[in-house]
Amino acid sequence: MTFNTVDELTVSPAHGRIYEEGWQSWSPTTTYAITQTSRRPESGLRHLMRFRPGMEQPGSGFHAEGLLVVDPGTGDPVRVYGAVPGSDAVPSIRAELDGDTLRVSADGPVSSFDSPDLVAGLTRFGDEYGAARVSPLKTPPAVWCSWYRYFENVTEQDILENLDAIERSQLPVDVIQLDDGWETAVGDWAPRTDRFPYLAGMAQRIHSSGRRAGIWVAPFIAGTQTDLARDHPDWLMGPAGFNWGQELRGLDLTNPGLRDYLWTTFRNLHETGFDYFKLDFLYGGALPGDRLVDVGAVEAYRSGLELIRDAVGPDSYLVGCGAPILPSVGLVDGMRVSPDTFHEHAQDADGELRGAIGTAARAWQHGRFWANDPDCLVARPAFALREAWAKVIEEHGGLRSASDRIAELDEWGLETTRRILGTAPPPSPFPAFPSSPASPSRVSASKPNGPS
Repeated sequence: MTFNTVDELTVSPAHGRIYEEGWQSWSPTTTYAITQTSRRPESGLRHLMRFRPGMEQPGSGFHAEGLLVVDPGTGDPVRVYGAVPGSDAVPSIRAELDGDTLRVSADGPVSSFDSPDLVAGLTRFGDEYGAARVSPLKTPPAVWCSWYRYFENVTEQDILENLDAIERSQLPVDVIQLDDGWETAVGDWAPRTDRFPYLAGMAQRIHSSGRRAGIWVAPFIAGTQTDLARDHPDWLMGPAGFNWGQELRGLDLTNPGLRDYLWTTFRNLHETGFDYFKLDFLYGGALPGDRLVDVGAVEAYRSGLELIRDAVGPDSYLVGCGAPILPSVGLVDGMRVSPDTFHEHAQDADGELRGAIGTAARAWQHGRFWANDPDCLVARPAFALREAWAKVIEEHGGLRSASDRIAELDEWGLETTRRILGTAPPPSPFPAFPSSPASPSRVSASKPNGPS
């Protein structure tokens, strides 16, 4: 890993600012004072699951993945340094302050240009990078998701109960999305028959209501205790973290056997009745390492998303999550731009809006790359931050989803859910982009977040 100097700028330590783009959905992304050090992983696990695996983080300064924007604070133009539009290469870009000199370096080719201000720079980069890959965007549906109420304990009855409640309440929901908990194991994509005895019948019930059926899959990882890992060790790549009580491995998306398995899995789900797919933990497809076919990590990753699209067809809606940001452009319809709202073991979100910073900072990506998914609205009284989180979604949310048991909503929760799902913006750039992307000092979420 060699970083070469790209530029040196004279900056104002008192007034300069830097926008740093992270690697994937859950990576810290925001604007900092130029004298700060950007967020760093607190452990090897955090690095693996939230930052760019295999990429060393410097001890100070800034480290961006594919996009770094410098406002020198001197009155001189803002300077944008980014990945080359149309290229699979996503360089790591660093900046280090020495007195009033900022030294910018990168480990690969970057494009650069001047801009009148930070927002204009992000906008131009988004327009140019998106134009090289993005086809006309689909209108995002309004979604009800099982995750933040039922987690892995969801059953068919839970889905049908909420479908009935949505119909009675006449909530503007287009998709009923089954999240994690339906599968036998992460990597073994067959339904748990004790909870979902007839998945096709459930999907048909959803369709009969005039809605689409959605499902969660984490296609590019597998647990080490799964049948897939035991039967096909040659499909596995390096470590991808820890979850579901076991070590995780990324998958070699160049392996023909794995590719056949994934294509068949998604074709079967599509034929079962699902045409909205939440694709999670996607970073596992872009791990560094040796693959059966000698291609780069980004090229292998993109081939995996192309395979899924081929299996489910052009009309299915694909949402990326835990997904490398720039490598996903042009291949998904929606993208999570934040960490999870909260985790099952901390349903008060530990008193912080975990997704607020990334959602606000990445607002410029909506309508240029995809529909931004800020994560689900949680509007039940038990969520103490529900009013503050609803405001973030209403201001910056593109793809909008709700994740409550409808029967547990009070009057405020029901009406807020109705309003937010019913007023989603079109899949075009936000008309009123904030004057300055969010920073730790401006959003009530200053602690580093854990793996989503």
